Amino acid sequence: MSPAVVPPVGERIRQARLEHGTSLRALARRIGVSASLVSQIETGKSQPSVSTLYAITTALGISVESLFDARQTGTAATAAPPAPVAPPGPVAPAAPQTVPHALTALTASAADPGRRIGPLVGAGGRERLELDSGVVWERLGRVPGADADFLLVTYRPGGASSGSGALMRHPGTEYGYLTSGELILTLGFDEYTVRPGDAVCFESTTPHRYRNDGGVPAVGVWFVSGDVQ
Repeated sequence: MSPAVVPPVGERIRQARLEHGTSLRALARRIGVSASLVSQIETGKSQPSVSTLYAITTALGISVESLFDARQTGTAATAAPPAPVAPPGPVAPAAPQTVPHALTALTASAADPGRRIGPLVGAGGRERLELDSGVVWERLGRVPGADADFLLVTYRPGGASSGSGALMRHPGTEYGYLTSGELILTLGFDEYTVRPGDAVCFESTTPHRYRNDGGVPAVGVWFVSGDVQ
């Protein structure tokens, strides 16, 4: 399989954080991780876990879908200067939350709300995100204006939605269908073994976690509706 190229998640997160007017340290405090980890994620030195990714997108008010949509991040970010030069003349300084013009233009063109994925998405053309703790997301489609994440999810042996064992919460309603392997779902105070052919559904605001204790990848189709706008 030769999946479509998806830009670095970290750069898209950095753009959203700047737009939100949030400092790196403030974002780290809000989601309960170190500033060093957020910095490593933004610079591509580390990949976020599923739980960290949802915490970040929820804190910044962006959707998981938008992380796939920043299609020109890598090239444009390289060309953009690290710090914009203030224009001459009596122009008032920009407010702290103002994003440099190059990043504003990039974000506007990249997160294209009208971009359709489908109606047919071939196995070799899926956009793919590699996350921490042995988790891979592949986007199966997108209808413009629909508020949903439609994903093929793989948990490699030993993989988990949170490497620390913490449970996650995020907006939306979650539906999943496992096609192969086995997953352990912790949902609130309960624990379920999900096997091929089993389906799950619950409100994503319920604390939950997935992990693969088996020796083969666990693969399934997941659909999360009502995600952050």
